[in-house]
Amino acid sequence: MRLVVARCAVRYQGRLSAYLAEATRLLLVKADGSVLIHSDGGSYKPLNWMSPPCSMKEREASDQEQNHGVAQVWTVQHAKSDDRLDIDIFEVFSDSRWDLGVDPGLVKDGVEAHLQELLAQQIGLLGPGHTLVRREYPTAIGPVDILARDEDGGAVAVEIKRRGDIDGVEQLTRYLELMNRDPQLRPVSGVFAAQEIKPQARVLAADRGIRCVVLDYDAMRGFDDVDSRLF
Repeated sequence: MRLVVARCAVRYQGRLSAYLAEATRLLLVKADGSVLIHSDGGSYKPLNWMSPPCSMKEREASDQEQNHGVAQVWTVQHAKSDDRLDIDIFEVFSDSRWDLGVDPGLVKDGVEAHLQELLAQQIGLLGPGHTLVRREYPTAIGPVDILARDEDGGAVAVEIKRRGDIDGVEQLTRYLELMNRDPQLRPVSGVFAAQEIKPQARVLAADRGIRCVVLDYDAMRGFDDVDSRLF
């Protein structure tokens, strides 16, 4: 990866035209060929960019361009379209190259599959006397995350989300409607379990007779440090 901090101006031509006036910015040239222009604000999103496949050419500024203070011109041309970035470099403050190697990729922690596995192992979090029947209980419209039995032997369908919203409650409602047609299962109650549940989802769940359970992922993994808590 090449990192260049420079005072520059950028012209984009393609599906539309755009212009970035002269200012100090960070230019990223990645190994895959992409070029990104960042300011020192605006969060993670670049001001402009060119995605691969593309090629970049660097040249010294012409006499006319030098009269306007330009030292170099970068031209980034997309290989499959007319999209083009012309970057006028007025002054370079830093130019470095780094070999980052092969990235192993993002490993997501706390995804729904992990929550499902942990809740199946700690089914008592649903309440005293609950027992696990199976994970991924099949129905005609898709698998229910967990099927359990409560202390009275009643069937309990559990839908698990990282962030619980209305769509998740609606999904569980459809499962319950179908499962309650099965004479060997009914009556089937519902539990909507998530790391956080939005207020609108709680209201809808209560209206549908569905119980909400908030899952503490760190505590379920045994990472809850009781010495660091106030209560």
